[in-house]
Amino acid sequence: MLTYKHYLQMVTIIASTNRPQSSTLKLAKYYQKTLLAKGLEAGLLSLSELPDTLIATDLYGKRSAAFQKIQDTITATDKFIFVIPEYNGSFPGILKTFIDACSFPQSFYGKKAALVGLSSGRYGNIRGIEHFTGICNYIHLNVMPLKIHITDIKSELDAEGNLVNPDTIAFTDEQMNKFTAF
Repeated sequence: MLTYKHYLQMVTIIASTNRPQSSTLKLAKYYQKTLLAKGLEAGLLSLSELPDTLIATDLYGKRSAAFQKIQDTITATDKFIFVIPEYNGSFPGILKTFIDACSFPQSFYGKKAALVGLSSGRYGNIRGIEHFTGICNYIHLNVMPLKIHITDIKSELDAEGNLVNPDTIAFTDEQMNKFTAF
């Protein structure tokens, strides 16, 4: 008789800015709550939680105790959802700094990711998501083909942080359904 060990994948959602109380964090929490309703528990890391000493310590081989906790979570994660705001036509520099501070290759190599772009303007960070996809390819982080771009984010979220546009809800729901099977 064959027996199968049930394997639970660890999922981490990364709110990819260090701006406090950002729309990015609100959208990341929406993804977390919606995934939980679908039966998938996901952790949440906001880059606003990164230690202030990150550049002086963790980029150049002097791992700090504060970042080690984050590194342990990243190493244990099997699948990521990056929620990425548009900053000056691309993604936030803190996201690149974070990726650079993480141990290579165990942090991302061979793992999976979904990408969600957002902006206050019309394009939903299309360019930034493509820029970040290039980095993901370089570090061998497998990106799910369905990428979401949410425009005019301030009008998309209500006071409780829920999406309100039926089309956006449908698109994000489709992405989350595909992510669970990815």
